[in-house]
Amino acid sequence: MSYAAAAAKGPKQTAEEKRAPPPPEIEPTESLSSSSLVDVDSNSVHTVPSDFGSQDIQTSTQLDRLEHEALAAEARAKEEMSAAASKAKKEGKEAKEKAKKAAGYVDRNSDNPVFIANAVAVVGLSAGLGFGAYRKYAAGELSWKVVGIWTGVVGLFAAGDYYLSQYMLKNKYPPKK
Repeated sequence: MSYAAAAAKGPKQTAEEKRAPPPPEIEPTESLSSSSLVDVDSNSVHTVPSDFGSQDIQTSTQLDRLEHEALAAEARAKEEMSAAASKAKKEGKEAKEKAKKAAGYVDRNSDNPVFIANAVAVVGLSAGLGFGAYRKYAAGELSWKVVGIWTGVVGLFAAGDYYLSQYMLKNKYPPKK
């Protein structure tokens, strides 16, 4: 049985019982002022400036904590900068090695017919598209529709060239490592 159910079975409260009792009051026996609360003879009494409450740093503990946080933040920043510098240095070395390797790869395979055909195709396609686009522009016929159609044609050519080059490199003219 719940408390509410048990209370409902008991006698009903009177109107006086339903009211809350008044809160207790403290009777002042003497007038209190801040000067009567301070024991000026003790060693723990400190005077503070009148703007103490509006100061950002009010205690030496707060000052110590803020200094510690500033030092920790500075140390983290130095650590992050050092990590970023070492990462950049490492990535720079890797990029240089990759560039050397790629340059060597192109030099070693400069006589490969697939590489030569791709280079000729890129140069020829770029020149042909550039010249054709200029002629269309000069005639006032260059529109976004024309550009879109030729972009699709270039995409189809690039896909076909990629698969043909992969087939040729794997089967007939493998690249030199």
